[in-house]
Amino acid sequence: MTAADDIERIAADWLARRDGTGWCAGDESALQAWLGEAVAHRVAFLRLEAAWTEAGRLQALGAGWRGDAPPPRGAWAAAGIGSATPGPADLVFAPRMRPRGGTRRRLGFAVAATVAACALSLGWGWYALAPVEAASHASALGTVRTVPLADGSRTTLASDSRIDVRLSRRERRIDLTRGEAYFEAARDPDRPFVVEAGPRRVVAVGTRFSVRRDGADLRVVVTEGTVRLESDPVDGEPRPAALLPAGSVALARRDGVLVRSMPLAEAARLVDWRSGLLVFQDTPLAEAADEFNRYNARKIVIGDAAVGDLRIGGSFRWENAEGFVRLLEQGFPVRAEYARDRIVLHSP
Repeated sequence: MTAADDIERIAADWLARRDGTGWCAGDESALQAWLGEAVAHRVAFLRLEAAWTEAGRLQALGAGWRGDAPPPRGAWAAAGIGSATPGPADLVFAPRMRPRGGTRRRLGFAVAATVAACALSLGWGWYALAPVEAASHASALGTVRTVPLADGSRTTLASDSRIDVRLSRRERRIDLTRGEAYFEAARDPDRPFVVEAGPRRVVAVGTRFSVRRDGADLRVVVTEGTVRLESDPVDGEPRPAALLPAGSVALARRDGVLVRSMPLAEAARLVDWRSGLLVFQDTPLAEAADEFNRYNARKIVIGDAAVGDLRIGGSFRWENAEGFVRLLEQGFPVRAEYARDRIVLHSP
């Protein structure tokens, strides 16, 4: 037995003696003298005393407490004899013999064992939930950034995006606070990969998908595996989860979730921004302009509704907004007005 074990045993013995009958002023003086001999004595005793007190509060749950949670400290003393809520005087226990000799030692070891079990339980909970990785990652406007995670996963941040990462031994949780990110989640059935975005969560085990925030709206594109899209209740009413297999595109708004299925290659083109491309297919020019504006400080501004309603298609480099506008001028009824911080599009 180590010196630390010996101190724990003595502290447990003192605690058991004080909890028994016949405790007197002389015993209290002896305890205080032992506590004053070393800081380790006082630390061991206080730790055991705190755990023993918590054990007593849990025991009280089976002795008449009717609340929804454990009784607050001092609740028994406040209840008093004859109150509606039972107090200590209302409880009937079997007679307790005064611990002597070996009995006292056995009780002391029982206290130590109880405390050790509590500590082990608390320690395991802390171990399971303690972060393996806790970090934030962001990308600047006009950049795409790939970040490896400690669990073997990888995420690619689109322009002007941010994630907060918290990985533990029990769960993997990512908070997408703005922008868009593509996730390549390493397979781990015991630790679901959860991406939170406002009131919604995308849950996966091992798959590839993107999540994009547009104000209060959310877009999820699944390129491999299956994910589950969950939503918080609205006005107290629960909302069903949606299972999204590969090739799914989900648009989540306050009024509900719209899911489309498309060929996998077509869904993959929606995340081609990772390689510097924006892909449009019969897309209104106003929406295409918004996509370019996500990556460029020099904005494309729609000058009138007729221009915004034009439909376009093709693949374009997102860093070359001016080249995109030059092509529009050549092939569409579009007139561009160039300024240092914007390009305004008008009808001819």
